[in-house]
Amino acid sequence: MSDNLQILAGLLPQLGEGILVTLELTLGGAVLALFIAFTLGLASRARTRWARIPSRVVVEFFRGTSLVVQIFWMYYVLPLPPFYVELDPLACGIVALGLNYGAYASEVVRGSINSVPRGQWEAATALDLGPVHRLRRVIMPQAWPLMIPMFTNLLIQLVKGSALAAYITLHDLNFFAGELRQRTSDTVFSYTVGLLLYFAFAYLLTLVMNAIEVRAKHRVGVGPSLREVLRLTPSASVASGAAAPAPASPSVTAAKGGADHD
Repeated sequence: MSDNLQILAGLLPQLGEGILVTLELTLGGAVLALFIAFTLGLASRARTRWARIPSRVVVEFFRGTSLVVQIFWMYYVLPLPPFYVELDPLACGIVALGLNYGAYASEVVRGSINSVPRGQWEAATALDLGPVHRLRRVIMPQAWPLMIPMFTNLLIQLVKGSALAAYITLHDLNFFAGELRQRTSDTVFSYTVGLLLYFAFAYLLTLVMNAIEVRAKHRVGVGPSLREVLRLTPSASVASGAAAPAPASPSVTAAKGGADHD
């Protein structure tokens, strides 16, 4: 075991490179996936077929095909005729992860928006808000807290999916685990280290997403603030798990105030 730890210590520079590559894949893929999610999710709710049908085709295609095949296709097939599009491994991994998980996340966006009570839509219409203002000021602030727990699950899946990038020559955490196994000849030790590293990475992201969820819920009046949650001596409502009573229509009220200023 001591020999394995010495080898692990000697590979710390490579571990840093692997963490950086995994971080780049995760953040780049997450940003692209979020953009695709809102684009396809909103297009799927469009009244016009020219927007709704193509979005559904894209979503079903990327949800229905394997991420491994998508990565290989982009890396090995796109450079060939008639495409002649060559992506470097990092860009290829980010695009593949973003498209795949963005397709799943678009369903989260669509479902969360549909979950906003119909009365909120009608109240926003009664305030004479246009479609963009209605979505931005009333619907999205209520739909966003519903999206975050499911986005968190997809983000963790994306972290684990980034391990596939080792197949297209990227030196990420998965590649580091394989390199450690070759140096130590100890499969159990090497891949246990890999498991712990991925767990730590995913858990840190989960904590960040949980903080974002707390803040989003507090903004619409359905939970304590992040400061109250992190306080060393939490208030009675936080300690008992009870949320502060929400105003009747927080988003509509805020939208009305914004509309008055307009």
